[in-house]
Amino acid sequence: MGMTEPSAGAPSLVVLAAGMARRYGGCKPLAPIGPHGEAVLDLLASDAVRAGFGRIALVLHPETGPAIRYHVQQCWPRTVDVAFTEQRLPLGTVHAVLAAEEALGGAGSFAVSNADDVYGEAAMGMLVDQLTSSAAEHALVAYQLHNTVATDDPVTRGICTVGSTGLLASLDERRQVHTDGSSGGFVSDDGLEPRHLSGDAPASVNLWGFQSDIWKVFHTTMDGSGLNEEALLAQVAAGGEVPKAEVLLPEVISTMVAEATGLPVRVLTTETELVGVTHAADLPIVSAALARQVAWGIRPAVLWSDVG
Repeated sequence: MGMTEPSAGAPSLVVLAAGMARRYGGCKPLAPIGPHGEAVLDLLASDAVRAGFGRIALVLHPETGPAIRYHVQQCWPRTVDVAFTEQRLPLGTVHAVLAAEEALGGAGSFAVSNADDVYGEAAMGMLVDQLTSSAAEHALVAYQLHNTVATDDPVTRGICTVGSTGLLASLDERRQVHTDGSSGGFVSDDGLEPRHLSGDAPASVNLWGFQSDIWKVFHTTMDGSGLNEEALLAQVAAGGEVPKAEVLLPEVISTMVAEATGLPVRVLTTETELVGVTHAADLPIVSAALARQVAWGIRPAVLWSDVG
């Protein structure tokens, strides 16, 4: 596995695996949630390959990266085209995606996902189809909010407003989203309005599809942020602290859409269930959800069984 040429014509997938998961308390991408103890990352990647993605670029953290890299090298088939890259400082998700630019060759369409969510082959397949059929649009997979919340613990979700033509009109990051026991719906305790959210609301969980046009948007935004990675690395090496500032993917896309400074974003809505890990208490619940998917024939009982 390594830096071979990407599969011809197939979009690549950038997996953001550099988070430190302080709420979870461990390395979430390696959490064993599958029916046979498979890690979150294994399920995510297997679904991606089955859906038609080519190269998988893993963006790793200097501390947790070696463990993820070792796991992938030991557990994934040699036929999977995987590249490893590192986000040296936690400067946000746009910075993390830029860390994968060289691994992708800077050309062609690609997707971006979290490393602690199992999006499902069906949703990933929708994204592959969109990226390969329309070069004039970016894309976002939106789940129904109620299909993205596994427990009563609070999560962050991007609530989408979709225009009449199916394009993204706005994206509002809502924090402290949890079930509302009295109404059976959802509420957000982040102080913003509306507090009550519909369970059918289209929600982003960071499954994006981009054309190569997006690189200039990311570079322009990062350059304008004042966050100079090399200068900050020197500052940290001299004993200074890493700044808390981050350049975040949903905010950059929201600004791009509002100001019409890039390609439009097509919203692909799905009724499938997102299986994600936010808190340690989620593990038995998400494991049960995956076991049901195997029983219903939605996912294979054995990962990678039809790869290579």
